[in-house]
Order: sequence, then structure tokens, then C-alpha cells
Amino acid sequence: MGAYDEVRSPFINKLVGLALVILGFLLVAAGYRSGQAWYIGGGIISLILGLFLLVTKIIRRNQGSWR
Repeated sequence: MGAYDEVRSPFINKLVGLALVILGFLLVAAGYRSGQAWYIGGGIISLILGLFLLVTKIIRRNQGSWR
């Protein structure tokens, strides 16, 4: 069961990161179109969170090749 968790966790992190990036772009676009600052703020936060998850996954994946 441990191997299943090790495979699932990076996939879930990547999927959540991509979903947050897409949601962030959509919120920023909707906020810009309607003039709602809190939509834009929420979208930017979502974008930053999603990009953070994706970047940390890439860094963790490349850690082994640096040593």
C-alpha cells in the first residue's frame, strides 16, 4: 500500500497545481471583465499557489539528478 501512496501523491500535487493555475486564470479574467477586485485578488492567490505546487514538484523531481 505504501507504493500506491508514493505514486499517487506527486500525481495529485501536479493535478491540484494545474487546477489552481487554471482556476486562477479564470478568476482573474472574470474579475477584470466585471471590475471586481476581489475576483482578481483571489485569482492571483490561486495562481501563485498553483505555481508554487508545480515548482516544488519539479524541484523535488530534479533533486536526485544534482547529487
